[in-house]
Amino acid sequence: MSEADFPEPEYLVRLANARMPFGKYAGGLLIDLPEAYVVWFARKGYPTGEIGELLASLYTIKENGLESLLRPLVRRGGYGGN
Repeated sequence: MSEADFPEPEYLVRLANARMPFGKYAGGLLIDLPEAYVVWFARKGYPTGEIGELLASLYTIKENGLESLLRPLVRRGGYGGN
């Protein structure tokens, strides 16, 4: 695996702090979304734009059990990410 295969640290911080902009979980951190909800997006299709990109990345992270790597990057105090 090359260095190009890994996301930029800033992207991981953004992902860890991004909030769901719509739906039942609006306002919550993406990382806190139930796995079943993230899997649903993976099957049905992601929204367009950055939120879709973030959800796709989150799916890969949750699928591989790597959420614990993002948890330390969550900023307490309300950074919305989006």
